[in-house]
Amino acid sequence: MKISFLGTGTSCGVPVIGCTCEVCRSTHPKDKRLRCSILVETETTRLLVDAGPDFRQQILPQPFRRIDAILVTHSHYDHVGGMDDIRPYCQFGEMNVYADKIARQGMLSMLPYCFAENRYPGVPQIGLHEIEAGKMFKIGDIEILPVRVMHGKLPILGYRFGRFAYITDMKTMEEDQMALLKGVEVLCVNALRFDKPHHSHQLVGDALNFAKAVGAKRTLITHVCHDVGLHEEVNKKLPDGAELAFDGQVIVIE
Repeated sequence: MKISFLGTGTSCGVPVIGCTCEVCRSTHPKDKRLRCSILVETETTRLLVDAGPDFRQQILPQPFRRIDAILVTHSHYDHVGGMDDIRPYCQFGEMNVYADKIARQGMLSMLPYCFAENRYPGVPQIGLHEIEAGKMFKIGDIEILPVRVMHGKLPILGYRFGRFAYITDMKTMEEDQMALLKGVEVLCVNALRFDKPHHSHQLVGDALNFAKAVGAKRTLITHVCHDVGLHEEVNKKLPDGAELAFDGQVIVIE
């Protein structure tokens, strides 16, 4: 299974508009971060997790072929703002989108023209399916286990794909959901920065402690902001087995 990181930044992306900090001024490609999204692929199945406002830019370099489904973590704009750009993929058939009850309702409100009784010609053809944390389902040859995490007071979804788990926008996780991550070896989890606590996101220390509790052998940190520091310098500070994910990174889960 191949995991491609299409974006690893927060809602503002990096560089941040109008910011002149050293990270936003950096010319190093690993310091440039689009909004969070990954592609999960096998030889026969292709899944997208979230389609944020940078989706068009992120997907253009990828081979143009069918996307079997989109998995939504939650309906904040930085995670679903690119849904209208899935239109070209509808030539392969209706796009199946999976979300929990809260995110599903959010998408119905944000994209009413996609679900109207009399749809405007050319709008994305979306089949919107409701899923629940803890209830595994399968698309093609990929088994998917949604896991509930708390984004502040908002319950959202992370996803487990066998030995790999992907979690963004988490502040906390309940113990019963932690149990669903037993056996995960490669963990991708969010952390904004090293200090200055946030009401709905983890810091780097929180993410490392979480990874230790999960028992992951490898931890990739995503959904980071410019405050985290320069990519290469941050990686030198992180313990063995932990690293910042970066846009364009590809990992393979055997």
